[in-house]
Amino acid sequence: MDQEQDPQVNDLSAPDGQVAGGWHWRHASGAPSRRLSRRQALKYGVSGLACVSLGGAAVYYGMSYARGLGQRVAAAAVFKNGAPKGKLWELWKQRGWVQEARHYLNLGENVQCQLCPNECLLEPEDRGRCRNRVYKDGALYTMAYGNPCALHIDPVEKKPLFHFLPGSETYSIATSGCGFRCLNCQNWDISQRKPEETKDPRGESVRLNPTYLHSVSREDFDRLSMFPEDVVALAEYYGCPSIAYTYSEPTSWYEYMIDTAKVARGKGIKNVWVTCGYIREEPLVDLCRYLDAAHVDLKGFNEEIYRTLNSGKLEPILSALKVLKREGVWFEVVNLIVPTYTDKPDTIRRMCDWLLANLGPDYPLHFSRFHPQHKLTHLPPTPVEILSEARSIARAAGLRYVYIGNCTEAEEAGTTFCPNPACGKPVIERSSTYSIRKVNFDRGKCAACATAIAGVWSP
Repeated sequence: MDQEQDPQVNDLSAPDGQVAGGWHWRHASGAPSRRLSRRQALKYGVSGLACVSLGGAAVYYGMSYARGLGQRVAAAAVFKNGAPKGKLWELWKQRGWVQEARHYLNLGENVQCQLCPNECLLEPEDRGRCRNRVYKDGALYTMAYGNPCALHIDPVEKKPLFHFLPGSETYSIATSGCGFRCLNCQNWDISQRKPEETKDPRGESVRLNPTYLHSVSREDFDRLSMFPEDVVALAEYYGCPSIAYTYSEPTSWYEYMIDTAKVARGKGIKNVWVTCGYIREEPLVDLCRYLDAAHVDLKGFNEEIYRTLNSGKLEPILSALKVLKREGVWFEVVNLIVPTYTDKPDTIRRMCDWLLANLGPDYPLHFSRFHPQHKLTHLPPTPVEILSEARSIARAAGLRYVYIGNCTEAEEAGTTFCPNPACGKPVIERSSTYSIRKVNFDRGKCAACATAIAGVWSP
């Protein structure tokens, strides 16, 4: 197994103006941090690189790290001797941010994680490839529990989910971590970070829930805890009918996600999994008991491309899609078309044929436009013509609901059409800003011809 020595963030000291391995808030003018109300922070989000206008002044949230920026990680790497030690580990446990992991094998001196197909084999004090799971004191632990580094209220169409509670808002949370190393990752500032590079366990504990909604500072957020019951209470408070586990790869913070989903299910709130689908069958089946919808990134249809572009394997994602269908979870597939990697018409055609043969015609497929990100800044955005051709290929293959995302130039990119060949009228028309412009829809059916439209249309 390839291994990499990773600089550890075990030192709780940092230069002036920084949080050790954590977040740093600064005003655009360089002035001291302004305070943001708790409601504003939740509504507008506190995540990697965002901008919120407050009283005419722009406040930018950036990230500064004590160590370890820009490191490349081998495809099958675990972090040798990378577990936190000493005071940092003790503070993490005191916060409640450590929980014993699920789905792992104890092999005597070592353990093997059984959560995702990486199946990391860890010796004592090692850290798994996802950066969240560490082997200490004879057990495997997750360090990503109750400590979100990003939260936001999003339109569900942004996930994107077009056939799931359209027009509703979803309470979105994330911690750091991911088992992939996608060269084009758009959220690399949290997906490729350790939990202790996004949170600071020092100082007074801050627990966010509807009883604690006063003004928030950047420093508050660094110390902030949101346990499953808190997340659900906040979703209720803001009137969100669903909670989305999103932004990074939620499989890497599985325990936090599934415990939150259980509480949400008991409160009648739906659960949305935004994922690359890289998970083993047993934990996925357990998760499906509480899932209502999933967005699955099918990042290509070629094993070599998956290894090169994402450092993963294709087959487990295809298996996950079949499990979701078998378990009755609504899902929508997203395929990012990356120039020179996943833009080959023949490959797109094979993918669409597989989707039709194995899943049927009714699960939506979203072709998403690539924009230069992370390690692929030398590539151009996906040409509109390629996206339109991909949509034509998918429709010709027999898929009924095909969309184009991240592209304002494509005509009718987000429009849902009636699948009845004798009708074909627009049922839902959407704007490029995820809002619904026009509805010709009645209780899950086309208003013109009463043909049923596949999806989840009511809470």
